[in-house]
Amino acid sequence: MTHVEPGPIDPLRDLDIIHNELRYKDLEQVNKFIAANEKNVERKVGGKELAFELEVMREVKTALDAGKDVRAVDWNTKQIEALNKFLFLTAKPMVYLVNLSKKAYIKKGSKFLPKVAEYVKARGCDDPVLPFSVVFEAELQKAREDGTETEFLAECEGATSMMPRIIHAGYDALDLIHYFTAGHDEVKCWTVRTGTLAPDAAGVIHTDFMKKFVSADVTPFKDFKECGSEAKCKEMGKTRQQGRTYEVQDGDICFFKIGA
Repeated sequence: MTHVEPGPIDPLRDLDIIHNELRYKDLEQVNKFIAANEKNVERKVGGKELAFELEVMREVKTALDAGKDVRAVDWNTKQIEALNKFLFLTAKPMVYLVNLSKKAYIKKGSKFLPKVAEYVKARGCDDPVLPFSVVFEAELQKAREDGTETEFLAECEGATSMMPRIIHAGYDALDLIHYFTAGHDEVKCWTVRTGTLAPDAAGVIHTDFMKKFVSADVTPFKDFKECGSEAKCKEMGKTRQQGRTYEVQDGDICFFKIGA
């Protein structure tokens, strides 16, 4: 984001602005729903379902008015089902990326970083805070393209890219995992939700794979890396045949068997 506020850079002020804007947007949606449905509930229009949703929205309003995010409240399963219809901005998971100067990133120090970490911790949602440097990442990418990555990293005192951690943090926040399929010509990575069963994971590739799923030969990537080959994994018993009730794990290498 472009810094547009007057005065010096203050990330805590900027965080307050962002969070308040998200909260105000959710409040706008809540207030509209309550205003549109209070009289309907009084007239018994919409039945018990609408009455329950109105009750939940009033609780949401109370939380937002108190400065809380929707996700900071301990909701029960039935309330969550009602909340999911509204896609509130403050109900979404968050990852904080703290952009440092190249020098601060290499030295692993910034006067702002502890303050941001303390601010996020105080919000009570256990959100990850990841320091990184746009300048460092851009220069590292250019060094890779130029074939001078080793020399660049040597000059940066052992600093490495944060992109893998940022990607994993995003996956974790969204409750996602990935699995691999491999053939002679290519290896592909597929994204699914945590807890996805093997047939549904196969369906991400093609709906017919889900409908005609028979079984899957599954090898965890860490085992493949240790063994060094598909043949060695099978020999060591690291490749296992899994059925319809198998939950695909992060990093699985899957060979799906599909019926006619």
